[in-house]
Amino acid sequence: MLLSLLSTSPLAFVVVAAALVLSLTVHEFAHAWTADRLGDPTPRRFGRVTLNPVRHLDPFGTLLLLIAGFGFARPVPINPNNLGRWGTLWVSAAGPISNLLIALLAGLLLRFLPYSDFTAAVLLTILSVNIVLAVFNLIPIPLLDGSRILGALVPSLGRSLAQFEAQPFSFVIVMLFIFIAQRPIGNIIGSVQRWVLGVVGI
Repeated sequence: MLLSLLSTSPLAFVVVAAALVLSLTVHEFAHAWTADRLGDPTPRRFGRVTLNPVRHLDPFGTLLLLIAGFGFARPVPINPNNLGRWGTLWVSAAGPISNLLIALLAGLLLRFLPYSDFTAAVLLTILSVNIVLAVFNLIPIPLLDGSRILGALVPSLGRSLAQFEAQPFSFVIVMLFIFIAQRPIGNIIGSVQRWVLGVVGI
């Protein structure tokens, strides 16, 4: 999807790509920073407590993003034994929370900055991308942050989800589920976007 923008509207391609890189980087940095603050040295040992996109972007996930319109960054390695149950929950929630905060900030800037078509387009893109990342990652299915939050709340279920994630076919099943459920997921994303715009008074 992004590649098609490159030929039809190069400027739009640059704006969307930059918004995605920024948002994915902040998302993964939030995981790493939270784990580091809560006493797990693992992310720092792997060089992930940084806002350098190179440390967070996954080559295959980025390629998938360009071709299919959805992708992923490199998961931040953590050691749950250093965090405990609630620490793991906060580390998992930190990524989606960071994206929601960016969306709110973009909305506030959209409301209060002097209006121009280009500024509005950039801020709406940043807002939309971050809402998509926040909502998408909160879905309680394996490989997403929502499953780890659910696993922290219900440890027995968390163990089952972790076992499923370890299976070689888990990625394909999760992608298939997302493809099938894209309409209800899109409806939720739209509702959250309207909520954010309402919060900032737009």
